[in-house]
Amino acid sequence: MEFNERLRELREEKEMLQRQLGELLQVQQATVSAWEKGKAEPPIDILKKIAEIFGCDVNYLVGFAD
Repeated sequence: MEFNERLRELREEKEMLQRQLGELLQVQQATVSAWEKGKAEPPIDILKKIAEIFGCDVNYLVGFAD
């Protein structure tokens, strides 16, 4: 599974809107949308924040671990 698919899955499991995740990460909803569509990828500092929000490992997010 790719990063964009994992991000969407984790966000939807928490019943969180893209806008809400964007607010937590201090990015625009359009940025979260671009990540989920695979059009862009977040920098490592944002990946770490995403992992913290969803209680997972960065390696899981980027597909290095299941």
